[in-house]
Amino acid sequence: MRGSSNILIGTASWTDKTLVESGKFYPKEANTAEARLRHYAQKFPIVEVDSTYYYPPTEQAVDAWVNRTPDEFTFHIKAYSLLTKHPTRPNSLAKDLRQTAEEKRKGKFVYSIHLSDEVMDEVWRRFAASLKPLHSTGKLGVVHFQFPEWFLPGTESRNYIVECQERLHHYRIAVELRNSLWFERRNLERTLEFLESHDIPLTSVDMPQGFRSSLPPLAVATAKDLAYVRFHGRNTEQWDKPQEIATPRFAYKYTQDELAEWVPKLKELASQAKEVHVLMNNCYQDYAVQNARGLADLLEDHT
Repeated sequence: MRGSSNILIGTASWTDKTLVESGKFYPKEANTAEARLRHYAQKFPIVEVDSTYYYPPTEQAVDAWVNRTPDEFTFHIKAYSLLTKHPTRPNSLAKDLRQTAEEKRKGKFVYSIHLSDEVMDEVWRRFAASLKPLHSTGKLGVVHFQFPEWFLPGTESRNYIVECQERLHHYRIAVELRNSLWFERRNLERTLEFLESHDIPLTSVDMPQGFRSSLPPLAVATAKDLAYVRFHGRNTEQWDKPQEIATPRFAYKYTQDELAEWVPKLKELASQAKEVHVLMNNCYQDYAVQNARGLADLLEDHT
C-alpha cells in the first residue's frame, strides 16, 4: 500500500494471533500460513517480521517467504533478541549452542554477555546466512535493531551499533533507540550525526509518552535511501505493565486525526530520503491493518 509515490505502508506482522482470530482481514479460504502471506502481500508492499526477534529464522522458512510473495515485495527483519542485548530464552538457540547458554543463564533468560565470543560469532553467522534468500532476490529491506531501555548513549553503545553494521555488512540495518537520553538536547545532535556518518536509518516512532523508553515523535532521515517509521500505538495504561505477551501493549487504534499528525512529517521524510517505509506495530486484531489503510488514504488526499 502506497501513501504516495515513495511512501510505502505495511504492518509489523501478518501472523499475529489476534489478527487471524478476528476474522476481519483474512478471508475464510486463507486458512494456512501460505494463503495468509499471499493474501497479505496482495494488499501491502512491505512487512516487518516480528518473529525473528524471538527465534532466528530457518533458511527453509525464509525460502517459503520468498516463494509466496511478488517480486517487488519487501521483508524487514527484526533482529534476534540476543543480538540487541535483550534477555533471550535459551531454547531459541540452536541445540548445539544451547548447552553453554543453559550453564550461563541467569534465571530463565540468557544474555549475550553470558556467551563466549565463539558462540556469539556463530549466532551472528547463522542469523546472517538465514537471510540470504531474501537478499539474493532483492526482497530484504532492513534488519531492524530495536535496542533496550538500558542501551544508553555513549562510546560503547555507538561502537556496538557500528559492530552490528559490520557483522551484517551485506545487509542494511536500521536502529531504534529506546531511551530518551539519546534525544535530549545535549545528545541529539551527536546521535543524529553519528547515524548520518554511518548511513544508518534512525527509526522514527509514534509511541506512548511519559516512560523511560518513550521517544519523541521525531522524524529525521539519517540515510538518503531510506527513512523508517514505526507506529506502536498510544496505550499508556498497558505500556509499562509486566505482560506474559506483548500484545496488550499494542492494543490501540489510532484515530484519523492522530494519524493526520504524521502526514506533514512523512511528507518531509519523503523529501529527504528515496523511500519512506511505515510499519504499523499496533498489532491487535485488525487495528494495524485499518490504520495502515487510513494513513494511506490521508497521504493520498494530500498529494
